[in-house]
Amino acid sequence: MESSDADNAALMEHLERTIPSMDLGNAEKLLREAKQIFDEHGVTFFLRQGTCLGAVRDHALIPWDDDLDLGSIIDMHGFTEAMIEPAVESLRAIGCYVEVHREGLYTSVKIMKYRIRIDWQCYRVIKGTIAHYPGVPFPIGLFTDLCEVDFIGDVYLVPSPPEEYLRCKYGPGWGTPKQAGYEKDVLDNMPEGTVPGRAGWLKQFLAVRFSPDRTASLLVLDRHGDPVPDANVLIAGLNRSRTNRQGYAKFYLPGPDNYAVAVTLNGQEEVLYEEAMAPGKIYVYRPDATKSEGRYFVLTEA
Repeated sequence: MESSDADNAALMEHLERTIPSMDLGNAEKLLREAKQIFDEHGVTFFLRQGTCLGAVRDHALIPWDDDLDLGSIIDMHGFTEAMIEPAVESLRAIGCYVEVHREGLYTSVKIMKYRIRIDWQCYRVIKGTIAHYPGVPFPIGLFTDLCEVDFIGDVYLVPSPPEEYLRCKYGPGWGTPKQAGYEKDVLDNMPEGTVPGRAGWLKQFLAVRFSPDRTASLLVLDRHGDPVPDANVLIAGLNRSRTNRQGYAKFYLPGPDNYAVAVTLNGQEEVLYEEAMAPGKIYVYRPDATKSEGRYFVLTEA
């Protein structure tokens, strides 16, 4: 019996939250199927993030990776936003479950088949950059002349030069495999400030002061469950704030999405690389004495 869209949506959310390692055979199979669809529709795409890292560094998919990362740039390489829907329909025709989410910086296309996820980001160029998660502004020059790599028995495109692209995302240590801890490298390597295309500091300040429906709050607790004043809270690519005497930090969010959050208390920083947050809500951070890195989706709603 075929799964319903509701079942597939629930499975995709489960996979996104639990981030299990992919079955590499099925991942390669799905990537080839997606490439065939894109080629048929004339869609130029490139490997990005962890998929690009594996192709360039290891000449293989990373064994502990949880999804496939592909990218296209709207109004470059002959690709337009109008080309997304025909490709999506063809993907659905071969049994893929697909969700399309339009956002200011990109149109996100989430694809799933064989319990493997593809994150196809269709970027918009803003101020000469495109923004990779969690808000890394890449200069468009890295994508002007894509270069070819031999990968899983075929030829794929990657940013050029790929080494510079990977350094921009993962830092100077990108060549050393890390199953955990790379998240901090990414945030440490990001430029300070707000990613181009997001609200600047003044609009964010006004939103925090006067628009509670455009802000969220985070209650920071210590290991004993007590509120922590003056803790530092970073929302990567957006803003930095401090908790008040009651342990709450308040900050602007552009909308419901996954965000990378770094919390520093008592001189110790923890990077929460993916946290689902939405404006208008209050979240709670609790440290884990047994694990200081590699935690995902740990914030709870108050």
